[in-house]
Amino acid sequence: MGLQSTFLAAFLLLACIACLYPHMAMAKHAATGITRNYKFDIRVRNVTRLCKTKSIITVNRKFPGPRIIAREGDRVGRHGIRQLRSGWADGPAYITQCPIQTGQSYVYNFTITGQRGTLWYHAHVSWIRTTLYGPIIILPRHNTSYPFVKPYKEVPIMFGEWWKADTEAVINQALQTGAGPNNSDAYTINGLPGPLYNCSSPNVDYLDQYAEIFRLKVKPGKTYLLRLINAALNDELFFKITNHTFTVVDADSNYSEIKNHCSSTLVYDGPSEGRQSSQQFVTPKQSKLEVDANTD
Repeated sequence: MGLQSTFLAAFLLLACIACLYPHMAMAKHAATGITRNYKFDIRVRNVTRLCKTKSIITVNRKFPGPRIIAREGDRVGRHGIRQLRSGWADGPAYITQCPIQTGQSYVYNFTITGQRGTLWYHAHVSWIRTTLYGPIIILPRHNTSYPFVKPYKEVPIMFGEWWKADTEAVINQALQTGAGPNNSDAYTINGLPGPLYNCSSPNVDYLDQYAEIFRLKVKPGKTYLLRLINAALNDELFFKITNHTFTVVDADSNYSEIKNHCSSTLVYDGPSEGRQSSQQFVTPKQSKLEVDANTD
């Protein structure tokens, strides 16, 4: 089954939202009645990475997808949300429900309770999730502050993998042979391979005109909150910033009682039972940070 047919059979992403219609999702704030509207336009796009163009499934023409922001107590979704007496809203296709077909809709209805921090959403059918994913940021309730110093700026950073080949062909070959899927051609940071790979240059990208290198401009001496998410399929990844240490303040939307100061941290991959998201404090020493994610 190719990318187009898998996409049509899957139409989507259960991964994600409080109310999912073909193009619209809404999350209602429980305390104030504020309605947050998210328009999700899911379609196949051509994207160039590592000097090769291929078709991938994107949300609103973005890879990774747009962020969803809510507050504790809101109605919204997804990955890592504790489904308290609402297991049917967890999203796995063919397990808790049938996939959402093109032109159909399904309403997810559950409440975020006792969680705040960084989580994520992703597609649940086959390997569509290699490109269809995005961050979920859960803020504390109104009039409730973080249990740490307010950062100067917050930056979501999503790690992933990139295959030059059609990922549906990669997983289908693995299923037919019984062997593991081929390793990805690159790891990505916010969808970009970075300077360590051949043909990963700062040329203009077809999709959203970003270079293939993730750069973070910062102000020296200011404190930044980095929201780390590992959306990779196959590997746990170590994260580090050259010549810097950082402080872990959250793991999987739970504040850390002990603030660990470290030079690198391990963020687990999606299928594992370990930490998939983490929040880190870092105070830059210069105006540009060199960010690295690898398996070593």
